[in-house]
Amino acid sequence: MTSTTTAVIGGSGFTGAELAELLLRHPSLRLTHVSSDTQAGTPVAAALPRVRTDLSFCRHDEVTGVDTAFLCLPDHSAAPIARRLLAEGTRVVDLSPDFRLGAADYDEWYGPHPFPEMLPGVYGLTELHRDEVAAAQLVANPGCYPTAALLALTPLLPLGVQDVVIDAKSGVSGAGKTPSEKTHFCTVDEDLLAYGIGGHRHYPEIAAGIGANGAAKAGADRAAAGPSLVFLPHVVPLQRGILETIYVSTRTLPSAVELRALFDEMYAGEHFVEVCDAPPRLRQVAGTNYCRLFATLDERSRRIVLVAAIDNLLKGAVGQALQNMNVMLGLPEQEGLL
Repeated sequence: MTSTTTAVIGGSGFTGAELAELLLRHPSLRLTHVSSDTQAGTPVAAALPRVRTDLSFCRHDEVTGVDTAFLCLPDHSAAPIARRLLAEGTRVVDLSPDFRLGAADYDEWYGPHPFPEMLPGVYGLTELHRDEVAAAQLVANPGCYPTAALLALTPLLPLGVQDVVIDAKSGVSGAGKTPSEKTHFCTVDEDLLAYGIGGHRHYPEIAAGIGANGAAKAGADRAAAGPSLVFLPHVVPLQRGILETIYVSTRTLPSAVELRALFDEMYAGEHFVEVCDAPPRLRQVAGTNYCRLFATLDERSRRIVLVAAIDNLLKGAVGQALQNMNVMLGLPEQEGLL
């Protein structure tokens, strides 16, 4: 039996359940707690039959004395628990937005943070921040849309990114487990919905990653603000997956060969990022921790066109969270993910 204990806090939702499944198969982590304040006392397997464990749900405040923990909670709910666990010496990966942004941006998009002095946490986009993740006690797991967007856009930053338009499409599981009128089967089936017009909460993560933090502020100097960014998500009638088509203008327009070289060099040796010769499809990444990327030049518009595909629940959430924890513990990065 392994000695590194772990907990899933907020285990009754889509991400918590998926993460618990992964952890039960992980050779170096032992799942000892799955918490849900609403399901406390219920056998986990009774509520989540795919999570084949003898554990019962406990309350969030009953999770203590663990080596590692994953927080799968809404904004504002995760921060107090993370603070308590960190004081106990627990390594924490937080899948909520509570530590992804600086204090000012968090306040703008989510409201006042209970512990602004803790912001921001180490941003856990593993391929881009591996060294910081390895040294961290607390990692802020990225949002699903920013994961795909920033993996696609980062290789272009040396070219001087000026303008970015992201057309993103996500399966319904991205909205979480709690049903709503917008996520009802009869609403999403055979339909397509644009939402978050005027400002989606993942915007500031993407903006920060490409240096566009001030670009949307009224009256901001465009040069000082950085690249212009438009991000528009859509819900598609699928359970899971994200596909983003991204249109980019840059100060320096590379040749097709130079463009491909930027991506090959950036992701050489990366197990979970694959640079493709053709636009990726969602079925190629469903149920995996992979991100597949395609880049091409549109000569007529003098823009670079990117296509990125991930599974929103895995590379966009729990797969990346486990990848980060592996790095934090000095374990093989792919452990428990293949």
